[in-house]
Amino acid sequence: MSEAVTRSVITSSPGLLASLDPLLREWLPRQRWFAGKGRPVTGFSLVAATELLPANGKLGLFHLLVRAHQPLAPVQGAVSHPGDCYQLLIGVREALPPRLAPALIGHVTEGPFAGRTVYEALYDSRPAEVILEALRTRARIGGLRFERQDEIRADLVPRVVTAEQSNSSVVYGDTFILKLLRRVVPGVNPDLELPLALAREGCPRVPPPTAWMTAELDGESYTLGVLQPFLQGASDGWELALRELAKGEDFSAEARALGRATAEVHTALARALPTVTLGHLQMQSLVDGMAERLEAAAQAVPALRPFAPGLFSAFEALADLAAEGHTWTAQRIHGDLHLGQCLRSPSGEWWLIDFEGEPAKPLAERRMPQSVVRDVAGMLRSFDYAAHSAGGAPAPEWAEACRAAYCAGYAEVAGRDPRTDPVLLRAYETDKAIYEVLYEARHRPDWLPVPLAAVRRLAAPDPT
Repeated sequence: MSEAVTRSVITSSPGLLASLDPLLREWLPRQRWFAGKGRPVTGFSLVAATELLPANGKLGLFHLLVRAHQPLAPVQGAVSHPGDCYQLLIGVREALPPRLAPALIGHVTEGPFAGRTVYEALYDSRPAEVILEALRTRARIGGLRFERQDEIRADLVPRVVTAEQSNSSVVYGDTFILKLLRRVVPGVNPDLELPLALAREGCPRVPPPTAWMTAELDGESYTLGVLQPFLQGASDGWELALRELAKGEDFSAEARALGRATAEVHTALARALPTVTLGHLQMQSLVDGMAERLEAAAQAVPALRPFAPGLFSAFEALADLAAEGHTWTAQRIHGDLHLGQCLRSPSGEWWLIDFEGEPAKPLAERRMPQSVVRDVAGMLRSFDYAAHSAGGAPAPEWAEACRAAYCAGYAEVAGRDPRTDPVLLRAYETDKAIYEVLYEARHRPDWLPVPLAAVRRLAAPDPT
């Protein structure tokens, strides 16, 4: 194992990317984590290539960072631009055993892998073991850096998580889970930064990073993956809520506990990292962004247009408060909080996970201090979605009970109920519902009535 993580590195190979290009053009857009769907891939540029296992052996393993070239618009003749950078782990074999059939990328006809088969290596135990061993031994391989702050056993058996995700995950022996970031950008990723800060504060509501993987390229650092304790037996918050709703069970106690957990994380982040005050100019910029998103969504989704004046009033009310001299505190937050970002232990404790923020937003924006109410609004919208998703008739009373319990639980820890700032809460909920309308119209039209119901409520003169 240690031999694999001390090998020399191939940082460039003229025929490597050219030989993979036609296969990746077909395979990459089919991946759940590929962000450029709807626009053709016209080519790739190689950011870095690192050999982890020799390609001329029985099993080769390459770590690639490749930039996909795509037109900015899905129209014929549009100019192609270098786009997102993706992290790939490419396995190389003469032929795939049946168990690896779902991981197939394709058969290479030219270049250094000619005559061999390439595949998504995370499905294979041996490549996954190589990554864990590199983390365990704090390896340095070319530009790849593997760090750890706790001990890692060497005999943990890996298995890939097959559920659809915006990244990829491998569980090691029910002890650790490795989250491998797929779309990477230079800079400090909050999915590592914030859990490390929370661990220093002793916050028990977020699994502390055990180890992490980065790349140092041309003076810039990329966060590639984070290894954390695997929360064995934990229930996904979204799935748990749907199960309880389907059984007709009250979820208020869980929502209250989740509100307390959210407030614990927020208060720990406020201790660990700087806070700022948002005054008139900052709030006007925030409101302008919300208004611009509403205008763009209304142009794209005709069903939203009748509600636009009422929705604008939510933002105008916030701008008016700021103009009167009201200020708000901003700090680091989760940034994409919903039930699916929460886990409940068998003993009833709640954890928050996945601090990456909204991947579509620039990294600098995701790392900006923001109001904690943004996270609260995201969770309130998640309860609303759950109430429409359990398979039966919508359950607005269930959602309202959860929303109230969550805010009450939050207040028990934070000392302030988010509902005592109704103008700010309405503005953030409105902004989130507008995003949902646009997303559903583009990707799941059958779901459009769910956010439209919230839009109808939020656009009313006296929303409840």
